[in-house]
Amino acid sequence: MKSFEIPAFYRSPLITAIKNKRKQADKLKKDFTPTRLDFGSIEIYLARHFGFCYGVENAIEIAFRTVSENPGKRIFLLSEMIHNPQVNADLVKSGVQFIMDTVGKMYIQWDELTKEDIVIIPAFGTTIETESILKNIGIDPLKYNTTCPFVEKVWNRSEQIGLKGYSIIIHGKPKHEETRATFSHSSVNAPSVVVKDLAEAQQLEKYIRNEVNRSQFYEEFKGQYSEGFNVETDLIRIGVVNQTTMLASDTQEISDYLKKVIQDHYQLKSDEISKHFADTRDTLCYATNDNQSAVKGLLETDADIALVVGGYNSSNTSHLVELCEYILPTFYIENEQKILSNQEIAHFDLHQHIEKTTYDFLPKTEKPTFLITSGASCPDAVVEKVIEKLLSFYPNSISISQIAKEVDNA
Repeated sequence: MKSFEIPAFYRSPLITAIKNKRKQADKLKKDFTPTRLDFGSIEIYLARHFGFCYGVENAIEIAFRTVSENPGKRIFLLSEMIHNPQVNADLVKSGVQFIMDTVGKMYIQWDELTKEDIVIIPAFGTTIETESILKNIGIDPLKYNTTCPFVEKVWNRSEQIGLKGYSIIIHGKPKHEETRATFSHSSVNAPSVVVKDLAEAQQLEKYIRNEVNRSQFYEEFKGQYSEGFNVETDLIRIGVVNQTTMLASDTQEISDYLKKVIQDHYQLKSDEISKHFADTRDTLCYATNDNQSAVKGLLETDADIALVVGGYNSSNTSHLVELCEYILPTFYIENEQKILSNQEIAHFDLHQHIEKTTYDFLPKTEKPTFLITSGASCPDAVVEKVIEKLLSFYPNSISISQIAKEVDNA
């Protein structure tokens, strides 16, 4: 796989050494057991896969190269390039300005842009409508486009099945940038509707089976269906694609559920299912899959607590938190600064959508064991700083540099 030129300050010597060793020993990525780091006073287990994915490194390389190659020019990001506060802050420090926030609130109006300006499309992609606005200004939206190739793969798959007469069911968060972009591209080729979870897929079942007044659909799914969507005809043939950062198991569950609904409703034999349901398993992102599988492997280890590191608005990171929370106490933190002391940790509560502080969070066991992973937009350097912060509470621990040497010499 291609390697990217990203700023060195996002790298971690320790984690780079670990990832290289694991990659050499497991080139097919079939081993999801974690990496054990014994620091003497504490043990830390790192997930097999975590941190920057292909799409994120691609976006970072393009963005920083764009800045360096265009001195004196005004450079804008459509919105956050990725959901990581440090990376976005670093781009702002380098002179990049945001046009809008992640939900579409404008910081800079379109009429303030000129054809001389540079606009970078974020890794989530953007809508066809936004692309048209930029083209009308005289800005080529594809010249500095960091859209993840795996997001574009979902768009291409949607187009393929849409042209075959299927409607598109998108599993995603309706307000998320990637879902909005996928919905826009999908709607050009086929009737489309967004479902955020299995519960909404189950509601959709009632309209497929005509068990409720179909006119209710337009209120229940308001803002989640394409213009002109006909609930009577557009749910006869369907295919499920996903926002690439959702839980892969949830997308598969929704797909399997709707497939069974369609099969039962139309009384189809196994070899007849394709008449009404498209096969879209290939839209799941490899990195999302790998990171989630790695967390499942990580959780097979007996431990005291888990730390998940990443931006609070990161969809893929939040799903790693969900997996961990089922098993043991889990703290979702942006960076090492959220570990306030050996008594306090500030962390994000997914359920209340607030950051809160937990006191006396460190395990009381003789040799505490920590599980650590991070989202696909979190720099490895941040994870190393989290480890360093934990070690500072255990003064007799082996140093990170010593562990890095042991990994290199292993």
